[in-house]
Amino acid sequence: MDEETDGILQNRPAARDLDAIDRRILGVLVDDATISYAELGDRVGLSPPAAHERVKRLRRSGAIRNTVAIIDPRAVKKALLAFVHIDTRGWGKTPELMAVSQYPEVEEIHTVAGDTCMLLKIRTEDTRALEGLLARLYETPGVTSTRSYVVLSTYLERPVQPGITETWPTPKHMAEPLY
Repeated sequence: MDEETDGILQNRPAARDLDAIDRRILGVLVDDATISYAELGDRVGLSPPAAHERVKRLRRSGAIRNTVAIIDPRAVKKALLAFVHIDTRGWGKTPELMAVSQYPEVEEIHTVAGDTCMLLKIRTEDTRALEGLLARLYETPGVTSTRSYVVLSTYLERPVQPGITETWPTPKHMAEPLY
């Protein structure tokens, strides 16, 4: 039975802020989620059972959503990375447009603010495969145009990081307030 359940409260533990140890645990797990609890505890200053309990709590709270393998795109013949901006008539996120999520080449779909409606992160084998995916997008009702940005080199690609920058440097041109 398919029902809308947005209004139903979930049985989740009450949200709590992450402390410094939680953030260190997440930082270690982002680098290597297969690490033993003994090694994790050593790295963050906890006993193995305490590290295990913290990880279980982070999973229950939803801070850790999943544990996945990060695949080398070349190993699965998806060396071409592109970002595709999609312009649509009206609201961009339609069921027809969201149907492109069925293609494994579509890694991310975002609605965005700015000069486009949606942004897709795509990995394909080559430009011919990208062209095929773009043709599929143009068949989608409401799509008016796309702009594709093919990545030449990647210097940083990483999952969400647990750290937070506490203070940002002030740009020199903003060092002295005008008023």
